[in-house]
Amino acid sequence: MRTSPELRRRTRNAVGVSLAAALLAGCAGSRTGSDNGELKVSTTTAIIADLVRRVGGDRVDVTSIVPQHGDPHSYEPSPGDAATVARADLVLSNGLLLEEPGITKMVHSNARADVPKVEISEKLEEYGGTVIKLEEDLGLDVLWLGWAVEGDLGGAGAQMRISATDLEGPGDLHVYLTDTLGNPQSSIDSTDGFDENDSFELPAEAHTHVNWAFTEPGMYRLTVEGSGAGSGTLTFTVGGAAPKGGGAVLDDGHADVAFDTEQHKVSVRSDDPATGKRTYHSTDEVTLNVPDRAKEEVPEEGAYGFLGAPGADLWVLPQAVLGKHVHGDLDPHAWEDVANAEAYVRRIEAELTAADPAGKATYEKNAAAYLKTLGALDQEVADTLATIPEENRRLITTHDAFGYLANAYGMEVAGFVVPVPNQEPSAAEVEELGTTIREKNVPAVFLEPNLAARADVLRRVAEDEDVRVCTIYGDSFDDKVHDYVAMMRHNATELAKCLGGGAT
Repeated sequence: MRTSPELRRRTRNAVGVSLAAALLAGCAGSRTGSDNGELKVSTTTAIIADLVRRVGGDRVDVTSIVPQHGDPHSYEPSPGDAATVARADLVLSNGLLLEEPGITKMVHSNARADVPKVEISEKLEEYGGTVIKLEEDLGLDVLWLGWAVEGDLGGAGAQMRISATDLEGPGDLHVYLTDTLGNPQSSIDSTDGFDENDSFELPAEAHTHVNWAFTEPGMYRLTVEGSGAGSGTLTFTVGGAAPKGGGAVLDDGHADVAFDTEQHKVSVRSDDPATGKRTYHSTDEVTLNVPDRAKEEVPEEGAYGFLGAPGADLWVLPQAVLGKHVHGDLDPHAWEDVANAEAYVRRIEAELTAADPAGKATYEKNAAAYLKTLGALDQEVADTLATIPEENRRLITTHDAFGYLANAYGMEVAGFVVPVPNQEPSAAEVEELGTTIREKNVPAVFLEPNLAARADVLRRVAEDEDVRVCTIYGDSFDDKVHDYVAMMRHNATELAKCLGGGAT
């Protein structure tokens, strides 16, 4: 049974306020605002920017690197963003690898050395918040294979370069991702051999999803290396090819090619879908299976021409999640629990006061008023979602951003209905999606506005199954919803309306 919002709020306020006061006592007077009297604050997302404005009021000049329609998982910063960061007195990001690595790298490359660069959710529990593990289970019927970096890379913003150096096999290999706008971005392409272009970067303790596409059935051996972590050779069996003798065979569930910077080795780590237990396999003792059921065709869209002629056969381990989805083991979407947004506000108050001690009274007053607003919002969201019949409290979305909402307000994340961009799904995949919706017996599925253009299949299957397609906000705002309170109020009302409850 979940703790009531009122009890959670009282407990977190007591913890957060005392800790914030202690931190301020040690930091006050250490920084100053900008010459024009406004503290220049650069944030990575529009959600954080909104919270800063609520606390800072007229004393702060706030800009967001990712625009309100943007996706922090995939947004590529511009020269203008770099110039804004260079003028900032304080830079606030979410952390927990929410932001696309290029954003983090840009911040640390352009912000002045003496400017604090704070990742708010990294110490969320010190301000009364909670952080939960990121749960990933799309129920794919093939292996979901990504890349991961383990260990320290020696500084904020540092990244490991991962490269492919050799491939043996009957065909070509393409490793690529598809961004939230449906554009493919190739990182490894064996068609003309390997060079410096067949590489990419990944930050410390990060994990990312990609597509692995093979052009012919048979056995492949791919050699990869990570800067500072050594090299290893991966074995794939494609299209029904017999695995090599001995060792483990991975053909479903979640796995990563993992580079360990401390032990200087490459391995394949896999997660048991039943227990969550993580196992590490030596690259010499594991086979990655790409079965014949993974067979697809090269899309008609010209952007996918690097994969071969339209209609040609491919055997694909899918990216599954839209966009550049680089993250760690902890779920970064903490603000979907309003009590965590209160912790964000306490941290923001502490950082603004440390950067601008003269504004302490203003920041305290504004934060106190906004915390009352958030306390009422927390109760409102809880009351609204409590009207949903218990058997309908199952959430199916196109993005794994709602674990905190489910955990805090008695919902269940039943799964992610993730369209594969620019690829028409097979009849079997469409049927599987329909079966999932029927088995979960949900009256509605939910998509985010910035992913709506990619949800044609979801809409079609929802129509066939006579369920609604409704809107929920995760990482960003839009022209209709452009502040945090409105976002959470919309989410609660929409969930209740579409799942058989009633708005309060």
